[in-house]
Amino acid sequence: MTSTTAPTLFLHGGTVRASDGRSPGAEALVVRNGRVAGLGSTADMRALAGVGATAVDLRGGTVMPGFVDTHPHLFHFGALAAPLVDLGDARDFDDIVARIRAKAAETPPGAWVMTTPIGEPHYFLRHSWRDLAEGKLPDRNVLDRASTEHPVYFQAWGPTTPNICVFNSTALAMLGLDRDAPDHPSERVWIEKDGSGELTGRLRGSVNTYYTGDPWMDELLTKIPILQPELALDGAKRAMADYHRMGVTTVYEGHAMGPAEIGAYQLLRADNALQVRVLTALESEQYSMPWDAPLSNDEFRANLATAKAMAATSDDLLRHDGVTLSRGGPCMPGFLRMHEPYWGPYGESTRGVTFVSDEKEEIALGWCAEHDLRLNFIGAGYRDHDDFLARAERQNARTPLADRHWILQHNYLCTEEQARRYAALGFEVTTSMSFSWAKGDLMGQRIGPYVWNDLIPLRRLLDAGLLVSCGSDWGPKNIFEHIQLAETHEFCGSGRRNDDAAHKVSREEAILMWTRDAARVLRWEGVGTLAPGSHADLFVVDRDPFTCPLDELPDAEVQRTLLGGATVFDAGTL
Repeated sequence: MTSTTAPTLFLHGGTVRASDGRSPGAEALVVRNGRVAGLGSTADMRALAGVGATAVDLRGGTVMPGFVDTHPHLFHFGALAAPLVDLGDARDFDDIVARIRAKAAETPPGAWVMTTPIGEPHYFLRHSWRDLAEGKLPDRNVLDRASTEHPVYFQAWGPTTPNICVFNSTALAMLGLDRDAPDHPSERVWIEKDGSGELTGRLRGSVNTYYTGDPWMDELLTKIPILQPELALDGAKRAMADYHRMGVTTVYEGHAMGPAEIGAYQLLRADNALQVRVLTALESEQYSMPWDAPLSNDEFRANLATAKAMAATSDDLLRHDGVTLSRGGPCMPGFLRMHEPYWGPYGESTRGVTFVSDEKEEIALGWCAEHDLRLNFIGAGYRDHDDFLARAERQNARTPLADRHWILQHNYLCTEEQARRYAALGFEVTTSMSFSWAKGDLMGQRIGPYVWNDLIPLRRLLDAGLLVSCGSDWGPKNIFEHIQLAETHEFCGSGRRNDDAAHKVSREEAILMWTRDAARVLRWEGVGTLAPGSHADLFVVDRDPFTCPLDELPDAEVQRTLLGGATVFDAGTL
């Protein structure tokens, strides 16, 4: 939504950070016709703004270019949360019952009432159901207090494994689960029963709404309307508003995006309701949701051709470029592809799970090279990298790849040698401090502390000559906290850090990974920096993220966010 009729803005009384890696802070900035007209001294910018400009007193705040989140899952999380009762901050059973009862009152009898988990998604490390006054999850009897006319489903989101979900009595009956159900219906799912053999309503184990890895649970989940398409667009709109409050104005939806998800963004764009800039990449083969099924090689090739046909990079708000190849999954359920065996969530030995075949990886490399389609490779474990790099280097000998600007996404673990090899192939990187913050201790326990040497090594990637950007993924969703973590490399829970010479970067380098360099990875000109002619995508924050004390950075509060010069969030403080 680029404004061409909004008044000229003159922002002054604080600091303006261009975030271009060169310019010092300026005193003022002028926005005209949705673009940055200039930044510099207060006197010069006042003159440039001219008579009639709207003056905005920053009151000591800082202006920065809007953040570019290169791994937000904005649409996914917004759509999945749209039909749910929000229990994120629920205090006790009575609170839970009251919230579900209120939703049930506006829901037709017999229709599902579903809830979020309790706590901070998606890892639930700092706050979870364990913090309820009762210290445990409710059972079916508690949920029955909210409604017996509706099936009620208390969800368990990924990536935590093992996990717990809860159903009320009506839901259990609709799913055909009663006292005769086996205690252990599959290898990774347990149905909890009380002392008299009655179901408590709790299911334990691989019971996540996605990345379950359990066929029995996947089949059960297909009977529940987890995704409600009629609510998805409203969910996406709420998610966009949430991102505005964090200062995010551009996102890269480069993972788990199918034609339906991309089509939803197209509908938002057509309806003039798209409030962030979005670049999408079609997933070549999906496997994270219960209904995803493996593709034939012909279907896989057809997806590559679809991705090529969708390519469009001229629109100001919605662009499509490339195709995504992902082969393994997260560490918590034991899906991370490694050479050496490690412990899975149930004490079993695993080397991970290969969801997409070697043959399809070969097909993707050859097809993208031949048809000049940008490839976004999701590599996480050592085996992901080594298998892919060997094939990519063979392809490079046939068709040079160095100028293709292909993307390496996730990149949990990356050795010095692997980083050099990716750089030689011209790859660019998007990764996330989420992976070390939430998984560092887990990886040390299940795989071994040696992986900390290679876990999100930002400095190593930069030193190898790679262009690096960052995303929020499963959280935390506070971008300022991600910038802090790029300096500290602290693990949530233990406080352990792997902030050595291969990992730690400077504050400015971290900010550039969320602004200038993220825009470069997306190849989106006019985004990520504040320079004359750039899109006026910016936010005002109550402190200077470049210089404020490190421990205060996560407390930074965005006061106003602009997209194309138009206000999309205003905290009412300016």
